[in-house]
Amino acid sequence: MENPQRSRSVTAVDGAMALIIILLITQVWLLSATLNALLAGHRDAAIPGAIASGLLFAACLTLYRFVVRLERPK
Repeated sequence: MENPQRSRSVTAVDGAMALIIILLITQVWLLSATLNALLAGHRDAAIPGAIASGLLFAACLTLYRFVVRLERPK
């Protein structure tokens, strides 16, 4: 029979990976929209877009570290 702790760990990893995928898709969309606005001459959209993209990157990095910590052998 499977260890309940391992089962919870796998569920947490699956959830974190799903969130990472959603955040990365959002980040790609945000970067393309920001770049499109910048190339259209709307320079005021570049800084907020870059900040939001940085926050999404930090969130993905945090979730990645969480997954690595869960998968590390004890």
